[in-house]
Amino acid sequence: MGNVLISTSSFGKYDKAPLERLVKMNYKTTLNPYGREMSEGEIKELLGGMDALVAGTEPLTRDVILSAKNLKVISRCGVGIDNVNIEAVKEKGIKLYRTPQGPSLAVAELTLGLILDSLRYISCLNRKIRSGGWEKKMGRLFSGKTVGIVGMGSIGKRLTLLLKPFNCRILAKDHVPDIEFAKENKIDYVGLDELLRDSDIVTLHLSLDNDTKGLFSIKLFSQMKKESVFINTSRGLIVNEDALYEVLKKGKIGYACLDVYGNEPYTGRLRELDNITLTCHVGSYAKEARVEMERLAVENLLKGLGVG
Repeated sequence: MGNVLISTSSFGKYDKAPLERLVKMNYKTTLNPYGREMSEGEIKELLGGMDALVAGTEPLTRDVILSAKNLKVISRCGVGIDNVNIEAVKEKGIKLYRTPQGPSLAVAELTLGLILDSLRYISCLNRKIRSGGWEKKMGRLFSGKTVGIVGMGSIGKRLTLLLKPFNCRILAKDHVPDIEFAKENKIDYVGLDELLRDSDIVTLHLSLDNDTKGLFSIKLFSQMKKESVFINTSRGLIVNEDALYEVLKKGKIGYACLDVYGNEPYTGRLRELDNITLTCHVGSYAKEARVEMERLAVENLLKGLGVG
């Protein structure tokens, strides 16, 4: 019936059912041959002649999209579409889908893990022992802390529910407050300045756009508590990494955890610091979440092609 390119590098690794669904519907499927995120040139070359794309985070620029003459559907296996040139998609009449619910729990659980890691210096102590040291660091309890959630979408809400046993005060900033959810879960919607000033932990769950790109700079970091924890599991370009390096090195905030970066793989100087935990963009990398995302991505693709 047509040709489908799957650009995500691990698609079908843990469950073949989504791939088998495409085969059953008589689609010829091409997998990512590189085992990593593709470059603009690589994705452009492979997209030629394809009717549909299951997309990852590779750069789907205007040039890439306009050169894909037969492309009718882009089904993003994930949430963010900041890598997609929306104007070109609209211009060509391509249908664009996402899987916003698929990774929510996985990212929220990783965020919770990073909070606990930072308050008890788990990764830091692990590094010390492996390098021959035995230096105890006094941590802090999570129970009763104030958590500031910047971006109360599906991931922020999942995180809120995970935090309930810890009796945290939750502050939130979102451009469209969900008042009913806030009442049910005792969330206080506040301005960003107040959230930064009062939170012990600040965690970002934002999409990347013109308003959020570079949002967290020296100006915002300077408003946070000296011992506060900063976490970003959303999009790397929201954070000015040089500014984060400076405030961590000078002890103006206590600790940070990053899962996303402006350029990946990350090779920058934040790696020099002890008061930061770095993970390699694994927010959605929980087996169950990936399987569900892949299933939803294929269903969306078939729906877009009119055969779902």
